[in-house]
Amino acid sequence: MNRIPLIDRANTTTDRKALLDAVHGAFGMVPNMFRAAANSPAALSSMWGAFGALGGGVIPPKLGELIAVAVADRNACEYCLAAHTALGRKAGASAEELLHAQAGESADPKTQAALRFALKLVNERGQVSDADVQALRTVGYGEAEIIEILAHVALNLFTNYVNIAFAVPVDFPAVKLRK
Repeated sequence: MNRIPLIDRANTTTDRKALLDAVHGAFGMVPNMFRAAANSPAALSSMWGAFGALGGGVIPPKLGELIAVAVADRNACEYCLAAHTALGRKAGASAEELLHAQAGESADPKTQAALRFALKLVNERGQVSDADVQALRTVGYGEAEIIEILAHVALNLFTNYVNIAFAVPVDFPAVKLRK
């Protein structure tokens, strides 16, 4: 059972409704994660704004979803694993790519480097080395992409923690965690 109310967009304040209407417009529904975040319009605005900003960034949507799947699995966030697996499919990732991403793996060396870096950020709480950053440059990532990989990780930590801490009910098709 969820530990925080899930806000109904039809029965809330004007500021919350406007944000939840935007989410509904993008998804055709309001996922429970956004309904939980809506307890704070500032938190919801931050979350939704970050999704929008990174969606318009230099990292392709497919890579963003593969990073999200890797981070979700590492943090044992069933909600985000389910959501980003579904979104990853829409972004063009195959079932095999998504399964490998759960383990932080990819057959593509450039994607593999991004996933390795993302999981090192999670595992080491941001304590990466010059060599870790250089490994991204070596496979062809530029500075904007490197920053955005970190931004995707940070956003996914936020969403993972919301869903785990508040036991947000999963409203996407379930995906089994590796662990």
